[in-house]
Amino acid sequence: MQSTVRLSAPVLCYVTDRHSLPVPPSQREDALLKRIELASAAGLDWIQIREKDLSAKACSALVSQAVERVQRASELQSGETPRSRGPARILVNDRLDIALAEGAAGAHFGENSLPPQAAGRIRHLLAAQPASTGRNFSLGFSCHSLGSAQAAASAGAGYVFFGPIFATPSKAAFGRPQGLERLAGICAAIPIPVIAIGGISLQNAAACVQAGAAGIAAIRLFQDAPDLPATVAALRISLERV
Repeated sequence: MQSTVRLSAPVLCYVTDRHSLPVPPSQREDALLKRIELASAAGLDWIQIREKDLSAKACSALVSQAVERVQRASELQSGETPRSRGPARILVNDRLDIALAEGAAGAHFGENSLPPQAAGRIRHLLAAQPASTGRNFSLGFSCHSLGSAQAAASAGAGYVFFGPIFATPSKAAFGRPQGLERLAGICAAIPIPVIAIGGISLQNAAACVQAGAAGIAAIRLFQDAPDLPATVAALRISLERV
């Protein structure tokens, strides 16, 4: 199994939040799946399914369909397309069991969801699985301090999210924005990719990569974009100039 994630270009990660989609509650899962399919076709690299209130059964169904749809979106593309690197990687928040059972590419944990020390034990267990199950499966953590980022890296995490970098309503519970200087310090201090999150926009994404981030993650930037392919294309151009 691959431990540290190897990246050839800055990662663009869409973090889902079906509750903020402008549709009736009964239509949220279907609307989210359509958004996931669009996100993959538009060229996003990772899609983190972060729907913590779903039951295990509902989450499993959502992840299963998401994996199927990103694969289909990839197969429908041809020639030089945003998705020429393969289908978007589906990551499942807090549910390692569902991620493995439904063929996702990884599992992502909050800072307090799983002790980082457990990541090492999980990594060894995954390494013993058949290649089709364990290979290239990523374990990542959200971190809000240097200590937690170092603990995750030492325990064998493949990458970390760090933030919030800028002010954002969805990360207000984690305190004041960390800022670019602290992001740069985290990136320099650990040997695994750091993905910047929190208040990321078209205007500031490049600054995060300039600070050393291996990519950016966002909810609203990707979920609320009226023209998602155009947003992704603009981000790629901006990040290529870094």
